[in-house]
Amino acid sequence: MKILSTNIGKPTLFHWNGKEEKTGIYKFPTNRPIYLTKNDVMGDEVSNRLNHGGYYKACYIFSAEQYPYWKSLYPDLDWNWGMFGENLTLSDFDEKLVCLGDIYEVGEAVVQVSQYREPCYKLGVKFGTQQVIRQFIEHGYGGSYLSILEEGYVEPNQEFKLVDRPESTLSVSDLFQLVHSKDKNLSHISIAAKSKAIPPKKRIWLETFLK
Repeated sequence: MKILSTNIGKPTLFHWNGKEEKTGIYKFPTNRPIYLTKNDVMGDEVSNRLNHGGYYKACYIFSAEQYPYWKSLYPDLDWNWGMFGENLTLSDFDEKLVCLGDIYEVGEAVVQVSQYREPCYKLGVKFGTQQVIRQFIEHGYGGSYLSILEEGYVEPNQEFKLVDRPESTLSVSDLFQLVHSKDKNLSHISIAAKSKAIPPKKRIWLETFLK
């Protein structure tokens, strides 16, 4: 995997259900290094700290190879890297091969593949329709959040170098489908519920399906 683009968002106001809200989902390429901290990307807008940012959602990555699919569905949008709110747009990010708990060196940082993307209404606002939420889940490629084990700068053209992988794990694709499917794969749930790469509260939630 290689970084194609580093993307930063600034505070953007929008109206939802009669109220004014603020979001950082409108991200644009910086064409420069960005600094990954333990809780977020330096200089990037995180409007809702309850659901975004923090150790398990410090940085969001998305695959450039998924862009053609979405451009075909929404050709009239103003497309640029960062369209899905990702901090890092990656080439050769195969979600069937990258796994939960994987640890990578990239630039000055050491990162770990952590939790799955749960698309919310703000993605729908950006795309101009809430039907994109259902399409995003059905398509099955949601990208991934990263935890930052060692802080540092990363920049375009730097590669992710795998340094460690858990003995028992799931692919990013399997994890996304597991969480969003109605029929849960119990063996996959057992693996995910034991992964310390996932927040404790979500591990507890996953364990409820085993009872």
